[in-house]
Amino acid sequence: MFKTIFQIAIGHLVGRKRQTITTVVGVAVSTMVLITTISLMRGLVDSFSETIIDIAPHIVIRGEKVVPRPIDVISDQSKNIQAFVVDNVQKQEEEEITNYRQILSLIEENPYDKLLFVASPFISTEVMAIKGTANQPIQINGVLIERENKVARLEGTLISGSLESLQKTPNGILVGEPLVEDLEIELNDEMMLVASSGVSQQVKVVGIFSTGVKSIDSKGFVNLKIGQLLTQMPSNKVTGINLKVKDLLANTRLARELERVTGYKCETWQEANETIIGLFTRIGNIVYSLVGFVALVSGFGVANILVTTIYEKTRDIAIMKSFGFKANQIVGLFVLEGVIVGLIGAIIGAILAIGTTNLMASIPTQTSQGAVRQTGFAMSQSPYYYLIAVFLTSTISTIAATIPSRKAAKLEPVQVLRDANL
Repeated sequence: MFKTIFQIAIGHLVGRKRQTITTVVGVAVSTMVLITTISLMRGLVDSFSETIIDIAPHIVIRGEKVVPRPIDVISDQSKNIQAFVVDNVQKQEEEEITNYRQILSLIEENPYDKLLFVASPFISTEVMAIKGTANQPIQINGVLIERENKVARLEGTLISGSLESLQKTPNGILVGEPLVEDLEIELNDEMMLVASSGVSQQVKVVGIFSTGVKSIDSKGFVNLKIGQLLTQMPSNKVTGINLKVKDLLANTRLARELERVTGYKCETWQEANETIIGLFTRIGNIVYSLVGFVALVSGFGVANILVTTIYEKTRDIAIMKSFGFKANQIVGLFVLEGVIVGLIGAIIGAILAIGTTNLMASIPTQTSQGAVRQTGFAMSQSPYYYLIAVFLTSTISTIAATIPSRKAAKLEPVQVLRDANL
């Protein structure tokens, strides 16, 4: 019986070639757009996340002290609590970590040594970089370069120069590619750094790097002692400590634990980039909604061809029912037609999507807007995207075929044949 129903379904679709082809094309286009959109959105998010995870610290211990939970002396029933009000306005403390070497020793011992790859202290400050008549405000990070390289992997991003040159040159500096363009400097050039306090330091460009992350490429890296000199910090203080963890899924829990142990605020990379990640999510939801409407429209196309077929084949349907075809078999016939159209269109769309995603990935465009700079569109390729899209469009086509097929099953053969003879 299924073979007979299948042959009749194919006959209906072949008999209306133009409508069938148009509907198949509509389903194919919606499938292609759905897969391409998923690939593009996931590619953008994955590219951003991978870049940040690869070169940015997973946790940053900042010089901001964790504020203790305030004591409620009104509702608390404990009699052992006493409150003191001190009328003493003091100078606001700078956000810096004191005795950072003790913290390094702590987190490099058991059990934290099993959770961390490396800890890199740094001093961050804003300075004015002057080269001849050109000047540019930049952020300077004073670091221990052998440690910082394990966090940011700067060695792999160097365009020219070397990290060894920075180690051997006390007043050396590594600068990002955007700063080279703004200040028109080259390797081995010298420039002046002037801090807000008025302290100045002559530095020599010993390396130029490009990570692809604008917030990092706009910085300069100097030795930790130069950073302490520019900020006038004593040797036992730093601005913060960058951490690289072994288990990214556990970094939030580790950050809270380090806050408790050190007393300083610990910020994860997810918290630092929460706004951008949230923006990607909202944009993705909007785009997926629009693509969903496209798939829905293709479903209406399937329903349209079946409604037309049922209208033109009412006499054939009546004859089939008079020969003993049951109502559920009539429903199965037209649902099968919807499945065939949807599945063929979805497979063609998936094949087209392979071409569109590869084409977009190969377009030589330079993107410098936003947090990450990249060349070309970041397209994510996964067989799951194709399976999801084919399943979704086929399902919509099947559901769209259900409504007109139920109408066809309700036709009374006697009434149809009587009307046909009038």
